Amino acid sequence: MGFGAFQTVSFSDIQCDILKFKGDNYKIWKERILLQLGWMDIEYAIWKDEPLAITYESSLTDVVLYEWWEQSNRINMMFIKTKISTGLRGYIDQLEKV
Repeated sequence: MGFGAFQTVSFSDIQCDILKFKGDNYKIWKERILLQLGWMDIEYAIWKDEPLAITYESSLTDVVLYEWWEQSNRINMMFIKTKISTGLRGYIDQLEKV
C-alpha cells in the first residue's frame, strides 16, 4: 500500500451514533449531540448568545457574526429535531433558537 492510498478525513466526516431522545436518555443524548455538532464545526449558536439585530450602523464584523450565528442556529435546530422522537417533538417544533 503506497502513499496514494491514504485519504484525508475531516472532522465533519466523523459521525457518532446518536439515539433519538425519548426522555429517559437525555444525558447521553446531549453529550452525543454536542460532540457531533462540534465535529461538524457548526455549534457556534449553542455557545454564543444571539447577536443584536443588524442595523444600518452595524459594522461588517457585526453583520458577519450575526449571519454566522443565524446559519449555525438554523442547522443546529434542524439536526437536533431529527434526533428527537416524534412523540416529544411537538414542543420542540415551536422553538426557533437552540
